[in-house]
Amino acid sequence: MLTKADDFPIHQTPEPIAYSGTDRNFYDRYFFNGYQPDGTEFFAIAFGVYPHLNVADAHVSVIRDGVEHCLHASRLLNMERMDLTVGPIRIEVLEPLQSLRVTLAPSHGMAAEITFEGRTFPIEEPRFTRRNGPRAFMDYTRLTQNVRCTGWIEVDGVRKTLSAGTVGTRDRSWGIRPVGAPDPQPAVPAQINSFFWQWTPLNFADKSVFFHVNADSEGQPWNTRAVILPDGAGPDGGRHTSEARIEDVVMIPGSRHIAEGTLNIPLAQGAGRVSFKPFLTFVMRGIGYGHPEWRHGGYKGDLVVEREDIDLATLNLASPENWHIQALSHVTLTLPGESPETGLGVFEQLIAGPYRPYGLS
Repeated sequence: MLTKADDFPIHQTPEPIAYSGTDRNFYDRYFFNGYQPDGTEFFAIAFGVYPHLNVADAHVSVIRDGVEHCLHASRLLNMERMDLTVGPIRIEVLEPLQSLRVTLAPSHGMAAEITFEGRTFPIEEPRFTRRNGPRAFMDYTRLTQNVRCTGWIEVDGVRKTLSAGTVGTRDRSWGIRPVGAPDPQPAVPAQINSFFWQWTPLNFADKSVFFHVNADSEGQPWNTRAVILPDGAGPDGGRHTSEARIEDVVMIPGSRHIAEGTLNIPLAQGAGRVSFKPFLTFVMRGIGYGHPEWRHGGYKGDLVVEREDIDLATLNLASPENWHIQALSHVTLTLPGESPETGLGVFEQLIAGPYRPYGLS
């Protein structure tokens, strides 16, 4: 089947762009978040395309006055991957790798228009490849970029313009992850699965700091890297290391989430350190991650749009659908020979199954 994308020189296989290899779990996704400089408002967006499931879905969510207001949308893809709209949600690539716009047309009491401008050239993270026995669990590439955000968000008739200094992060990932309906035949022999993930994209006045780690249940990393990037850095800019670690962790009692911690970044001139003080929790199910009804790639029908409001004050963070969070944090960066710098960023956390270094079973 030929689609609009076939008129662009972007093919990676002998097949039309409508087909992405043969793995039914192939996906292609946009992610965005942002936060006002005083931390009073946090928003996030996800937009996914699942070529072999013939589904596209999108989510917009904003925390306002202690409530996470979410709009979920899903439609048939009809094999047309160049149509970046799902119901009222649309993405425009204004300048590739630099500037994108997300529009939420008025729907269910919500609306928005936000432009994201990159602070640097995106970083390409190490390829994520993980198997459960012989079966591919993950195999994908991700680019990440800190951004400045302009625009507005409206909830129930109250429109707020994003303040000067609103920043955040965007990423693009594509490849294989579990999407759509779960596989009815589990991997054999049976095993206790675990998944440990931390991601800390951080915004400072003139630089960005990134750290991520996937680790096994014993704490051994299988994908990790930290990057320090000055504003305006190009494809080869910044300082990179695969030896960074989150240390001095204090857990929230009765949860799988961290109350505070310190990122240690080994550098040639000595260790850099970032201290985290989380103060606002965004649950990722608000944009589909781990959502029991709005699982990424789930078939909902020709077009379905629904609103959901999550009262964060009554949230049970010990419940599995709320394990995956982004904790907006005050952060302080100390580099050797330099004065400490303060900034804002997220501390994304997902710990599923056992993780012995934190005493989780």
